[in-house]
Amino acid sequence: MNNSAANTGRVLWAGLRALFVLTVLCGVLYPLAVTGIAQLAFPGRANGSEIEDASGKVVGSALIGQRYDLPLKDGEETSAPDLRWFQPRPSNGLGTNSVNTQYSIILSGATNRSGDNEDLIAWVKDAKAAVVRDNSTADYQVKPSDVPAEAVTSSGSGLDPHISPEYARLQVHRVAERNKLDVATVEKLVAEHTDDRILGFIGEPRVNVLKLNVALKDLVAKG
Repeated sequence: MNNSAANTGRVLWAGLRALFVLTVLCGVLYPLAVTGIAQLAFPGRANGSEIEDASGKVVGSALIGQRYDLPLKDGEETSAPDLRWFQPRPSNGLGTNSVNTQYSIILSGATNRSGDNEDLIAWVKDAKAAVVRDNSTADYQVKPSDVPAEAVTSSGSGLDPHISPEYARLQVHRVAERNKLDVATVEKLVAEHTDDRILGFIGEPRVNVLKLNVALKDLVAKG
C-alpha cells in the first residue's frame, strides 16, 4: 500500500509539473512571442487593420464592410442609403454608421438561397433597379447592363469591404453631384484608391469602400 501510494504521488507530481511547464510554454510564452513578432513585423494587421480619419480617430477596419445609410425614419423598416457616399455591396450582415463615426455589426452570413430562388431573384432585380435609379444624374444615365454583379449580390460573409472599380466608377457622378464636386476629381479619387491584383495575378482589382469614403470626407471638408 505504501509503495502504491508513493508511486501514485510521484505520477501525480510528474503530471502537475508537466501541466505547469506546458501551460507556461504554450499558454504564456508562445502567445507572447507570436504577439510580439506580429506587433514588430505587422503592427497594422496585428491590431485589426484599423482605419483612421484625418483627425486620427479610428473609424473602422479595412477587413470589414460598413453601410452608409440615412437615419431611420418613423414607419421605415430599413434605412435609405445616404447617397453622398460610395455604397458597398448589399448585405443584411452589415451594421450602419453615421459618416464613419459609429459602427455596429449585426450579423455575418450569406443568403443561403439558390440561384433560382424566387426571393433572391426579386432581391437582385430590385437592387439593380435601385442602383440604376440612385446613380443616374441629369448628365449621366446608368443602364441596367452597366450594373456589375457585386452591386446587387452580397458576399459569402456579408461583410465584404471591397467593391470592383467598375462599381465605384458607376457611382462617381452621383457622389460628385451630391457633394458638389467635379466629376474628374472624384474619378481621380477612385483611381487612387483602386488596388491591383496581389502580386499582379492573384484576385481582382478592388476598391476598399471605407478607405475611399474616408478620403472623400476629407476632400469634401477641404472644399
